[in-house]
Amino acid sequence: MAGQLQTASADDEMQQLSEINVTPFIDVILVLLIIFMIAAPLATVDVAVDLPASTMKRQPRPDKPIFVTMKADHSLAIGENPLSRDSLAGSLDQVTSSDRTKRLFVRADKTIPYGDVMTLMNDLRSAGYLKIALVGLESSTP
Repeated sequence: MAGQLQTASADDEMQQLSEINVTPFIDVILVLLIIFMIAAPLATVDVAVDLPASTMKRQPRPDKPIFVTMKADHSLAIGENPLSRDSLAGSLDQVTSSDRTKRLFVRADKTIPYGDVMTLMNDLRSAGYLKIALVGLESSTP
Protein backbone atom coordinates (compact mmCIF):
# COMPACT_ATOMS: atom_id res chain seq x y z
CA MET A 1 0.00 0.00 0.00
CA ALA A 2 3.01 2.19 -0.42
CA GLY A 3 2.54 4.90 -2.95
CA GLN A 4 1.50 8.47 -3.47
CA LEU A 5 -1.98 9.84 -3.24
CA GLN A 6 -3.48 10.70 -6.57
CA THR A 7 -4.00 14.38 -7.09
CA ALA A 8 -6.67 16.07 -9.14
CA SER A 9 -4.51 15.94 -12.25
CA ALA A 10 -5.42 13.10 -14.62
CA ASP A 11 -1.90 12.89 -16.10
CA ASP A 12 -0.31 11.74 -12.86
CA GLU A 13 -0.22 8.00 -12.37
CA MET A 14 0.30 6.31 -9.05
CA GLN A 15 3.89 5.17 -8.68
CA GLN A 16 5.06 2.48 -6.30
CA LEU A 17 8.36 2.71 -4.47
CA SER A 18 10.33 -0.44 -5.14
CA GLU A 19 13.53 0.46 -3.29
CA ILE A 20 14.60 -1.70 -0.36
CA ASN A 21 16.34 -0.05 2.57
CA VAL A 22 19.44 -2.23 3.14
CA THR A 23 21.03 -0.04 5.80
CA PRO A 24 19.70 -2.08 8.78
CA PHE A 25 20.82 -5.30 7.08
CA ILE A 26 24.35 -3.94 6.58
CA ASP A 27 24.44 -2.75 10.21
CA VAL A 28 23.57 -6.24 11.47
CA ILE A 29 26.19 -7.86 9.22
CA LEU A 30 28.89 -5.46 10.44
CA VAL A 31 28.03 -6.13 14.08
CA LEU A 32 28.21 -9.90 13.48
CA LEU A 33 31.55 -9.46 11.71
CA ILE A 34 32.97 -7.57 14.68
CA ILE A 35 31.69 -10.20 17.13
CA PHE A 36 33.31 -13.03 15.15
CA MET A 37 36.56 -11.10 14.76
CA ILE A 38 36.76 -10.73 18.54
CA ALA A 39 35.57 -14.25 19.43
CA ALA A 40 37.67 -16.25 16.94
CA PRO A 41 41.09 -15.68 18.56
CA LEU A 42 39.67 -16.57 21.98
CA ALA A 43 38.64 -20.03 20.74
CA THR A 44 42.19 -21.13 19.92
CA VAL A 45 44.98 -22.42 22.15
CA ASP A 46 48.28 -20.59 21.78
CA VAL A 47 50.55 -23.27 23.24
CA ALA A 48 51.53 -25.58 20.37
CA VAL A 49 51.86 -29.18 21.53
CA ASP A 50 51.85 -32.33 19.39
CA LEU A 51 49.67 -34.63 21.54
CA PRO A 52 49.61 -38.43 21.24
CA ALA A 53 46.32 -40.12 20.27
CA SER A 54 44.03 -42.11 22.59
CA THR A 55 41.14 -44.51 21.91
CA MET A 56 39.37 -43.96 25.25
CA LYS A 57 35.89 -42.44 25.40
CA ARG A 58 35.78 -38.70 25.88
CA GLN A 59 35.27 -37.68 29.52
CA PRO A 60 33.30 -34.59 30.57
CA ARG A 61 35.52 -31.57 31.09
CA PRO A 62 35.09 -29.03 33.90
CA ASP A 63 34.08 -25.47 33.12
CA LYS A 64 37.57 -24.03 33.65
CA PRO A 65 40.17 -26.79 33.34
CA ILE A 66 43.71 -26.15 34.54
CA PHE A 67 46.21 -27.34 31.93
CA VAL A 68 49.84 -28.01 32.81
CA THR A 69 51.69 -28.24 29.50
CA MET A 70 55.15 -29.65 28.76
CA LYS A 71 56.31 -28.64 25.29
CA ALA A 72 58.82 -30.47 23.11
CA ASP A 73 61.69 -28.31 24.45
CA HIS A 74 60.75 -29.41 28.04
CA SER A 75 59.46 -25.94 28.94
CA LEU A 76 56.38 -25.77 31.18
CA ALA A 77 53.24 -23.65 31.04
CA ILE A 78 50.09 -23.36 33.13
CA GLY A 79 47.28 -22.47 30.76
CA GLU A 80 49.11 -20.21 28.33
CA ASN A 81 51.54 -18.71 30.87
CA PRO A 82 55.10 -20.09 30.66
CA LEU A 83 56.89 -20.82 33.93
CA SER A 84 60.00 -22.48 35.32
CA ARG A 85 59.97 -25.83 37.10
CA ASP A 86 61.06 -24.11 40.35
CA SER A 87 57.96 -21.89 40.40
CA LEU A 88 55.52 -24.71 39.54
CA ALA A 89 54.06 -25.19 43.04
CA GLY A 90 53.65 -21.46 43.69
CA SER A 91 52.04 -20.84 40.31
CA LEU A 92 49.61 -23.74 40.81
CA ASP A 93 48.65 -22.43 44.25
CA GLN A 94 48.01 -19.04 42.67
CA VAL A 95 45.87 -20.45 39.83
CA THR A 96 43.87 -22.85 42.02
CA SER A 97 43.62 -20.50 45.04
CA SER A 98 45.48 -23.21 47.02
CA ASP A 99 42.65 -25.70 46.41
CA ARG A 100 44.61 -28.93 46.05
CA THR A 101 41.45 -30.97 45.34
CA LYS A 102 41.11 -29.51 41.82
CA ARG A 103 41.96 -31.78 38.92
CA LEU A 104 45.00 -30.83 36.83
CA PHE A 105 45.16 -31.78 33.15
CA VAL A 106 48.68 -32.64 32.00
CA ARG A 107 49.48 -32.18 28.30
CA ALA A 108 52.86 -33.29 27.03
CA ASP A 109 54.27 -33.37 23.54
CA LYS A 110 54.47 -36.93 22.21
CA THR A 111 58.23 -36.58 21.68
CA ILE A 112 58.79 -36.15 25.45
CA PRO A 113 60.12 -39.34 27.06
CA TYR A 114 57.81 -41.11 29.51
CA GLY A 115 60.27 -40.58 32.37
CA ASP A 116 60.13 -36.80 31.97
CA VAL A 117 56.31 -36.85 32.11
CA MET A 118 56.52 -38.97 35.27
CA THR A 119 58.97 -36.46 36.77
CA LEU A 120 56.44 -33.70 36.10
CA MET A 121 53.67 -35.78 37.69
CA ASN A 122 55.90 -36.42 40.73
CA ASP A 123 56.51 -32.66 41.02
CA LEU A 124 52.75 -32.09 40.93
CA ARG A 125 52.21 -34.72 43.63
CA SER A 126 54.99 -33.19 45.74
CA ALA A 127 53.16 -29.86 45.50
CA GLY A 128 50.07 -31.59 46.94
CA TYR A 129 48.01 -32.03 43.76
CA LEU A 130 46.88 -35.66 43.62
CA LYS A 131 44.11 -35.42 41.00
CA ILE A 132 45.99 -35.51 37.73
CA ALA A 133 44.56 -36.36 34.31
CA LEU A 134 46.52 -36.95 31.12
CA VAL A 135 45.31 -35.27 27.91
CA GLY A 136 45.59 -36.87 24.47
CA LEU A 137 43.99 -36.67 21.05
CA GLU A 138 41.10 -38.95 20.10
CA SER A 139 42.00 -41.66 17.64
CA SER A 140 39.52 -43.48 15.43
CA THR A 141 41.63 -46.65 15.21
CA PRO A 142 41.84 -48.90 18.31
